[in-house]
Parts: sequence; C-alpha cells; structure tokens
Amino acid sequence: MARRHLPLHLPLLSRKPLAPAPLARRALCASTTPEAPTPPAEVPADAPEGAAPSPPPAAEMPPANPPRRDEPLHETVLHMIRRRPWTTRLENSIRLLSPTLDAPLVHGVISGAAAAGRADLALQFFRFAYRRAGFRPDRDTFALIVPALASRRMLNHARCLVLDTMPSFGVAPDEPTLAALIAAYGKAAIPQEAVKLFRMMPDLGIPRTALSYNAVLKAILCRGREAMARRIYNAMIAEGVAPDLSTYNTLIWGFGLCKKMESAVRVFGDMKAHGVVPDATTYNTLLNAWVRAGDLESAHKVFDEMTGEGIERNSVSYNVMIKGYVEAKKVEEAVALFTEMGEKGLRLSEKTFAGLMPGLCDDRERVAEARKAVDDMAERRLTPKDKSVFLRLVTTLCTAGDLDGALEVHKKSRQFKHFLVDPRQYGVLMEGLCAGGKCDSAVEVLDELMEKGTLLSPKSPVLEASAYNPVIEYLCSNGSTNKAEAFFRQLMKKGVDDKAAFNSLIRGHAKEGVPEAAQEILAIMTRREVPTDPESHALLVDSFLKKNEPADAKTALDSMMQHGHLPSPALFKSVMEALFNGGRVQTASRVMKSMIEKGVTENMDVAHKILEALFMRGHVEEAIGRVNLMVENGCMPDLDKLLVDLCENDRVMEAHKLADFALDRDFDVSFSTYDKVLEALYTEEKTLPAYSMLCKIKTKGGVVNQKGCDALMDSLKSEGYSKQADILSRILTENLPSTSKRSKRVAMGA
Repeated sequence: MARRHLPLHLPLLSRKPLAPAPLARRALCASTTPEAPTPPAEVPADAPEGAAPSPPPAAEMPPANPPRRDEPLHETVLHMIRRRPWTTRLENSIRLLSPTLDAPLVHGVISGAAAAGRADLALQFFRFAYRRAGFRPDRDTFALIVPALASRRMLNHARCLVLDTMPSFGVAPDEPTLAALIAAYGKAAIPQEAVKLFRMMPDLGIPRTALSYNAVLKAILCRGREAMARRIYNAMIAEGVAPDLSTYNTLIWGFGLCKKMESAVRVFGDMKAHGVVPDATTYNTLLNAWVRAGDLESAHKVFDEMTGEGIERNSVSYNVMIKGYVEAKKVEEAVALFTEMGEKGLRLSEKTFAGLMPGLCDDRERVAEARKAVDDMAERRLTPKDKSVFLRLVTTLCTAGDLDGALEVHKKSRQFKHFLVDPRQYGVLMEGLCAGGKCDSAVEVLDELMEKGTLLSPKSPVLEASAYNPVIEYLCSNGSTNKAEAFFRQLMKKGVDDKAAFNSLIRGHAKEGVPEAAQEILAIMTRREVPTDPESHALLVDSFLKKNEPADAKTALDSMMQHGHLPSPALFKSVMEALFNGGRVQTASRVMKSMIEKGVTENMDVAHKILEALFMRGHVEEAIGRVNLMVENGCMPDLDKLLVDLCENDRVMEAHKLADFALDRDFDVSFSTYDKVLEALYTEEKTLPAYSMLCKIKTKGGVVNQKGCDALMDSLKSEGYSKQADILSRILTENLPSTSKRSKRVAMGA
C-alpha cells in the first residue's frame, strides 16, 4: 500500500508583517527586470581632450533608499515583557529577536524596567538571560539589578543576588553594592538586617570604609537607636577608618532626630577638631536639629554663625528657620525671613510656602498675605504637598465671614496640577456658606465634591456632621431630597450614621410625596439602630394619607409606636378616619385599640362610629371587646345612643348582646333604653332573648311595661315555653328586687 504523504504544516512563528527583502534579493529582482538604456554622459565643450565625462546631475540620479530607523532592540524586548505574561512562548519570541543576549541588550532591558518601576520584570528577565539564554553577568550587570531591586523593597532577592548569585559567576561582592543594600534595609525600617550585612563584610573579604559605615549609621539612626550608633562610630575610630563629612552629617542628623542635642553638638565640635570643614549641609542639619528640639535661640545662633564662617545661607537654611518660627507662633520673624529670601534672589520652593502658610492661614489679620502667597505659588507653578494649607486658609476665611474670598481660594486650589483637594475643605466651605445664607453656592460645592469622587476614597477623611447636615437639610427642604440622599449614601459607606441627616431625608421624601423612599430610609435606621424623630414618623404617616394609602399609613403609625414614639391624637384620628372611610373597619378598630392602650382618650366620636360599624357588620365579639377596653381605660362609650342606633337599624340581636353585656357588667344604661331593646325584640318575635333580658332587668330592679310582659307571657305559652311563662309571672307578681336561686338559674338557663 502506497504511503500517503501528509502536508507539512509549519508553525506560525510570528503574526508580524513580513520584513522587507534583503538587499541582495532586491538587487537580484531588480536585475531580472528590463532596464531603460542609460543616456551617454556629456562632455563639456571646454574640457581637454580625453577628459572623462561628468556624472549626471543630482536631479537625474535615482533616489537612494533612505535608511530605516528601527527602535533599539532592548526597547522592543521591554515592550514585549511589559505587555505579555511571562511564558515559554514569550521566551521563544525573545530568542527569535536575538538568539544571543549580549551585555548592552540585557543592561538596556534592566535599566528600562527599573526606570518604569518594574523591578520584578527586571529580575525575571535577568534570570531568563543567565539561566536559559547563556548570558554571563558581570559586575556592571549586578550594579544595575541590585539597586533596582533595593529601590522597590525587593530586599530578599537583592540579598540572594549579592551573596549567592554574584560568587557563582566569579564576581566578588564589592563595598558599593553592599552599602546600597544596607541603605535599602535602613529605608525599609529593618536596621537589624542592615547591621547583619555590615558585620558580614569582613567574612566576605570586603574592607569597610567610610562608605559602608555611613550607610549603616544612617540605617540604625532612622529608627532612633543612637546608643548603637555611638558603638559603631567608636568601632570606626578603633579600626582606623577616618570619618568623612558625610559621616558627621549623618551623626548630627541622627542625634537631632532623637533630640539628643548634646551629642549632636559634640559631634559638630569633633568634626572641627579633626579638620573636617562643615559645609552648608552640616549647618542646615544642625539648624533642623535645633528647630526640632524647639530651641529657636540656639538655631538662630547657628544661622548667624554661617555667615561668620563664610558659609552662604541657602534656601534650605531659610526654609528651616521659617518653619521653626511659624511652629513657635512667631509669624513676624518668619515673614521677615521670607521677605529677605526674595530680596536675596533665593529660590522659593514648595517647602518655603509649606513652612510659612500655616502661620498666615491661622491668623485673620494675615489673610491677605496668605492669599497673596497662594497667588505666588500659582505663578511659580508650585504644587503644595500639604493639603492642610488651603484647608486652613478656607477655614479662616469662613470664620471671618469672607465667603467670597473662601470660594476664590477654593477655586485656585483646584488649579494646581496633581493636587487633590482635601474633602474636609469642601465640608468647611459648605458649612460656612450655609451659615452665611448662601445655600445655593453650598450646593454647587457639593456637586463638585460628588463629581470628583474623592469622598469615596478609602484614605479620605470623614466629613464633620456640622459640614454636611446644613446642606442636606437645605436640599430636603427645597425639593432635592434625591440629591441629598445620594450624597448621604456616600457618607454611609464611610460609616456615618447621623440621626439628623436620616430624619432630614425622611422629612424630605415625605414632603415630596415619596413615602416609599422615606420608609426605606426608616428601615435603614432600624437596621443600624439609629434613633428616630417623632416628627419624621408623623410626616411619613401624613404622606401616606395624602396619597390615599391608609393601610401603609397604619403600618407607618405602628412603626412609630414600635420606635417608642406616641402619636398625637390628631394623627390617630386621621388614620382611623382614613381607614373607616375606606371600608377598613376592623383595621380602624385595631388602631383604636392601640390608641386607647396608649392612654389617648380623645377622638371618642370616631371610636363610636367604629363600634357601631363593627356591630352593623356582625363583628359583635370584637365590638364588645373594644367597649370593655374603653371602660377599663376610663373612657365610657355612650351605650344608650349605641343601643338606640342598633335598634333603629334593625340590628336587634346585636343590640340584645350589647344590652346583655351591659346588664352583666352593671353599666350605667337607662332602663328606657332597655325598653327600646325589649320592644325591638318583641317586634322581631325574639321570645326567649326578650324573656332573658326581662328577667335581668327585673333582677336589677327595673320597671317594665306590664302590657308588654303579658304579651310576652302569651307568646311563651303559645310557643310551648310554659315553664318560663310561669317564672316570669311569678317575678312580676312578687315584684321583688331579686328572684330565688332556682328561678334565677332557670332564667339564666333560658
């Protein structure tokens, strides 16, 4: 059987467009095409005989191919590793670009990744280069990769490279590399590791000079370990290593940081004694130490000494002194130094204004100077790093009542590039504008705050209640409750549970006729256990009533009572009337029950209507229960009127049950009313109920119509109730206030 040859599918190595053909191939292709005959070169007429013809003019020469400007290879590789995940396919793509990785390519990629802040990519490419691409790193390579890792706090990786990888390639670690790593541990606040590396240097055969001593001294002084710094400094002297200018500056800085000024001054004296001339950095460091310690007199002496020693005071010197005077509340001296800087033509930096502005912003009398300083910063395009500068100035202006000035400063603060306005500044401005009657401007500030979205930042501080409550109340009172709710929901995400704000939202939604939204806010308050306001509940109930939703109004009323608030009699009456008029008599009866149990004895006219409607609808047991509740709470209903109304509306049995209940409880009902009930029973031929009621009336000593009694006895006899007729006859004949036990039992049984 013949073997079939399957087509060979080659893998697609790259999706890039094909590169232009090599020059040789293009030349070959050009030679295969027919060419036009070249015209003969012309010989000038005045040329000597045998002279060579001159070349054609430049305009007639064929245009040469311009050289192609390709980007450097290391930038291409860096672009690839930054945008693609590190896989075997990516490594193969890099090999296709450069089968062998040379030092310039590796160094370029590492430097580019470090400059972009991607030390992790630099490390990954470095490992790929020496593990899989045959690259052998040298000292220059490690001098690039180790500082890159140290700057991004990848200290363990950098340490492994220095102590393990470098020796494996025959590259001995040197002092600059270890000093950089020691300094990185110091910046990362891990001084113990910095000390370990420093003590390891002799074992690695690396001599320790002032470079490494300076690095370890700074690393341990960053954490305030001045005693250890003294020991290392003494060891430095004992080993014969001469301290240099950087050593003394580091010690003065560290002792000043720990507020050990005696040690700092002693180091300054030793420096001069050992012939090391202090420079401007030394004096500025000592100045900063005295200012940090709060001794401005000593700081001023050092400041004056600089001129005597021939050291020119620079911007740093003035910045330190200005900051010290402002912190000591000596703004006059700070302003004088600031003016002196301008006269000397020294550079005013962001730190200059940062030191001066707090003193100007907190003083009402210097507000104009503060605003001028803000204008100077804007002209010099200096962006303050301290957000409190504008916050303080806006606060001072609002306190002084200069709201227009506060708005102007706020607008200028937004013009600085890369400057995020402190949300508290918006809050102070909104509070001041609302207090000054400019609530519309406060709403515009709020719109700007919500548009920026800075309020939702996890690092942003929470606004004070005095800042957001006035603007929320204004919005809710002027038909913008939805905007107020959107603002407050952002505050809720920051953990704000403000009772006043919640109640303002409920009142706002209720006034705008959106009780459902108000009810949702109320549910949030219940879940968060925030105290509610009775006025808010009352407005919510009224809002449901205005929308003709009495059932929801009853629910809101129940919620009000569940939160411990007592509704007003008028509110009870409104809900009961709305339910009653809507045909919800039993629901109105439940509201009436709650009202009576809460001790509200008003609105008895509505209660009488509800009782009558219950009897008329046949809810006798419920109605009698409500009557009993009213009596127990001291609000006796008008039973005479109720019985008469029932009889007139042909609700005889309901009237009989109510009368029977009144007789059993000995309520104050006139016997004439009972006569009307009896008459109605006679008319309806309800013989036995009439007999029972008549017996009870006579038992109570009441007087009845004799003719009616005779007619009742005749009815009893005709219906076969002769025994009951005899008992009734005996009762009427004896005319006693009470009957015998036997007759009473028989009457009650009947």
